[in-house]
This record gives sequence, structure tokens and C-alpha cells, in this order.
Amino acid sequence: MVFIQNRDFPRCFREITFGLSRNMLFFAPEFLNSMHMKKYILMALVGLMTVVPASAQSYRNSRYYNRNTGRLDYSHRNHSRYGNYTSAPFYVGFRVGPTFSSVISDNDFLDGSSTRTGLNVGVAAGFGVSPYVPLFFETGLYYTEKGGKGDNDFKFSLDYLEMPLVLKYIHNFDRNFSIQPFFGGYLSAGVGGKIKDYYLRESYSAFGDGMDQFKRFDGGLRMGVGIQYDLFYADLTYDLGLANIGQDDFDDTKNSAVMLNIGVNF
Repeated sequence: MVFIQNRDFPRCFREITFGLSRNMLFFAPEFLNSMHMKKYILMALVGLMTVVPASAQSYRNSRYYNRNTGRLDYSHRNHSRYGNYTSAPFYVGFRVGPTFSSVISDNDFLDGSSTRTGLNVGVAAGFGVSPYVPLFFETGLYYTEKGGKGDNDFKFSLDYLEMPLVLKYIHNFDRNFSIQPFFGGYLSAGVGGKIKDYYLRESYSAFGDGMDQFKRFDGGLRMGVGIQYDLFYADLTYDLGLANIGQDDFDDTKNSAVMLNIGVNF
């Protein structure tokens, strides 16, 4: 792994971001219609996950560095003589894991009778919301594969870019281990996916205006619980879709997913 010096990190990040933006604008028409869109998204997320931990090389200069433990002490463990927390900290991390999803619909054609197993990968960022309690607002950007399997050999994949918006409470049992329940919502936009009708031997885009297709945008509730030991993190997350992603306004069609993530926080 190539580490980036702290003083060079902002410049390198700007160059990477400018290069990606310029290339995406130039290739936008082909990019949106490409069969390799999933590969590009995964490459971008992997790039972000490479850059984020690289900046941790100079973590000893952070104001959250604890010289007694040799680790970043950002979980509200330090108290003032008045009993208040000394700061509202910030953390970043990355996550990866499987997704077990289904689509619940009043339309028998779209209703998924069994789950689809997919990938969930992305980056997270948490911001302390109060200097008095260990409460964080956490967001991020994820590539999430959802979908389901219907009757009559009918399968569909729904691939999203997803942004969680949750409040997380971090309860520390000791200096290394914590439990982190969270609750909030999510917003997502479809970036790819296929509907496969094995009976008619047809395959077409999952998102579109047809009555047998899905709306591109989704949103709903997100809840779960995470655990962390030192830098290592894991969580169990449940997404309950509230938006009707079907084209028929008389039939409710909603996403549902369970995700098991592992990763690290910095």
C-alpha cells in the first residue's frame, strides 16, 4: 500500500477528484448506458477506501490521539472536571458485506417470493452532534445490490447508490469495546439492474416507465446495531422501504433488506 503524506493529501485528493469528474463528464452518455457501470462504481468506492486509510499514516498529529494507548481516542472517553464531554469528534470508515433483500408488492408479477443475495460496500462518516452525550450523525455513500425473485422464473436485480442518514449512540463498555445502536433513514438512486423473465426468455432494464419495471428512486427507514473493538467494526442493519418503487400507484411495491457489514473506523 502506498501512503500519502499528510501535507500532500488535500492536493492529491483534489487531483483525483478533478480527474474523475473530467472523465465522467466526457464519457457521461456511454457511462450511463454501459454494461460495465457496476465495475466503475466499485472501482470508485475502492479508490475512496484506499485514500481514506492512507491519511491515517499521520494520525499521531490528530488532536484525538491518546499517547497513553497509541490510538485515536474519539469516542467521548475524555471528560472535563465538570463532567461534560470535551469535544464533538468526527470519524470515517469503510464497510463491506452481504445484502439479503426482497421486494414486497401487491402486484404478483413484481412480488419477490424469495430473497436475493447481493453486495453492500461503501464509506461512512460520523459527526458528533453534542459535547454532552456520545450521539453521532452518520452518513456515507454505498453501492447496494437489492432485488428479489418472483414466481414463474421471474428475477430482478435492483442496484442502488445509497446514502444513510442515521443517529447513532455509542456506549463504551471499556476503552476498546463499544455497542452502537442506530436509527434513521436512507435515500437511494438506482444505477443499474436487470429483469429476467426465464419463461419468455427476455432480459431488460429494471428501471423504466413500463408497468413491469421499477422507479429509480427509493427511500425508507434504517435501523440496526453495531459493535466496535478498537478500529474494527461490524453491524447488522435493516432497511424498510417506504417509497412505492412500482409504476402502478394502486399497487404498493417496496424494498426490504437485511445487511451484515464489517469494516474499520478511523
